[in-house]
Amino acid sequence: MLQQKIVKILSLLILFLTFQSGHSQKKVPQLNHEVASRWFDLQLKLIPQTPGFTPPVVSRALGYTGLTLYESLVHGSPDYKSLVGVLQEFEKLPLPDKNQVYDWQIVANNAQALIVQELYAANHKENKPKILELRDALNAKFKDNENTYKASVKYGEEIAKAIFKYSKTDGGHHAEKNNFPKDFKSSPGSCMWTPVGNQMALQPYWGTNRTFIKGNADFELPVPPRCEIGNSSLMFSQALEVYSVGKNLNEEQKEIALFWSDDAGKTFTPPGHGISIALQLIKKENFDLAKTAETLCRLGIAVNDAFVSCWKCKFRYNILRPISFINTAIDPNWKPLLDTPPFPEYTSGHGTVSGATAAVLSDMFGYNYRFTDFSHAERGLKPRSFDTFFEFAQEAALSRLYGGIHYRMSNEEGLKNGKRIGRSACELKLKMKQS
Repeated sequence: MLQQKIVKILSLLILFLTFQSGHSQKKVPQLNHEVASRWFDLQLKLIPQTPGFTPPVVSRALGYTGLTLYESLVHGSPDYKSLVGVLQEFEKLPLPDKNQVYDWQIVANNAQALIVQELYAANHKENKPKILELRDALNAKFKDNENTYKASVKYGEEIAKAIFKYSKTDGGHHAEKNNFPKDFKSSPGSCMWTPVGNQMALQPYWGTNRTFIKGNADFELPVPPRCEIGNSSLMFSQALEVYSVGKNLNEEQKEIALFWSDDAGKTFTPPGHGISIALQLIKKENFDLAKTAETLCRLGIAVNDAFVSCWKCKFRYNILRPISFINTAIDPNWKPLLDTPPFPEYTSGHGTVSGATAAVLSDMFGYNYRFTDFSHAERGLKPRSFDTFFEFAQEAALSRLYGGIHYRMSNEEGLKNGKRIGRSACELKLKMKQS
């Protein structure tokens, strides 16, 4: 009789342990990067297809989707902690039920689906089917236990809703609908920026947006040299270099200018280019899901803050573009290789975002990491190889001199500022124990 009871108890114990093992929480570091990389791959395709997605708007979208990815996974990642209370005005998020089992891939999938839909499809319904198609495909792939599935979908959507609500207060909500505010008036003066032709100023108030990290736009902005039209000014020597380089471009310099141009409406823009490089290397190194989320979160925060800081500088100093200076003081018939963008010259957006991107990628992959960038292979542009991430950033910044878009000083000062912002993203204490 006693033996039968012991056997029965052991059988129930085995059954209980089997049930528990089949329904235990699978931690994020045990999972691969697929759910993250597929969502960010989709974003890179949606960016050029979404009306109004100019580089500042894109940088913001990548910032919030990266944050959503990270926060949707953080409670399944024992080594990481939430950024609630760390980022500016980021005070509260829903917490998971401690008694509920979650599939963190499903949590992340549905969080990404909702935040991407809000950012990319709210004003452009054509994107919605692509978003829902990816969401449903990944849900079907990961779905196992019905109760776990429903709880995971619900929690992912709660996270995304809370972060989207947070995004509405940063100053850039639905900015794609108003890239060119009609109330903006450019500063008067012979050496001040004025739009070329029929252009209007792109996002002139972007520099007042909230950054994720306090201080990233509140610092001593680099002061440009005094701008005077005339051959004795420092600005004249800067303009003369742009003119001379532009008149004598070799094929390699033209290729560099075109590779890094990343025009809005045609490509994923400069902040998307940084994400493209990151995704190539995440796949190559086969990062787990936790490290992928950390990488894309830090990078999204860095590119968002880089554009806020850069635009604050641009519209504070309102420096005129090389084409305006050169046509006035050097050669009235000169034209740059690339089209001149509709915002002030100083500092370089390409330099700033590339510096920020290089700082984050160096921290995540290594400071002497060699790589080849295939970002524009589908567009027929040859890949470019680099020995370090800062080497790519230097080339991306210099490309704007070759394109006739920026003076050298703007590229160099933008690069410095971008590196500073990238380092601030690297210094965020995401790990429970910092190494």
